Amino acid sequence: MGDDLICVGAIAGAYGVRGEVRLKSFCAEPRDIARYGPLFSEDGARRFELVLGQPVAGGFAARLSGVETREQAEALRGLRLHAPRSALPALPDDEFYHADLIGLEVVDTGGAVLGRVAAVLNHGAGDLLEVRRQGADSVLLPFTRAHVPTVDLAAGRVVADPPEGLL
Repeated sequence: MGDDLICVGAIAGAYGVRGEVRLKSFCAEPRDIARYGPLFSEDGARRFELVLGQPVAGGFAARLSGVETREQAEALRGLRLHAPRSALPALPDDEFYHADLIGLEVVDTGGAVLGRVAAVLNHGAGDLLEVRRQGADSVLLPFTRAHVPTVDLAAGRVVADPPEGLL
């Protein structure tokens, strides 16, 4: 089931004393996380129905099925929640689920292999591709049209035009 699941959020800890959790949504529209349920643990072994509550710092207060106490909620801290790919909306041609980018080969505009996408990161100023290079340190490539003009999921590759001096 893991290949058909897309990470849509994570539990940041307990909220209150009645089993609610602090939920961080990774969705473009944060409240949409409640529309994609039920949600699952990464391995698909745990299933949760989700009811969003009030907005709180960094996300939402939320109720998860089967979580009744603060201790149970706190035990879920760090758990990433996944939705079935079939529950998610289709994306326009120029948008991608992060899970689809991880593992793609990265080549430069001349076709030379630069590495593979190891992760997609966002620290507030836009997405970055972590490109793991063979025999060298990873580099962070801005995920913009200027620096990543082509993403070809069918071919399993990303064409990159890295900023001068990055490599």
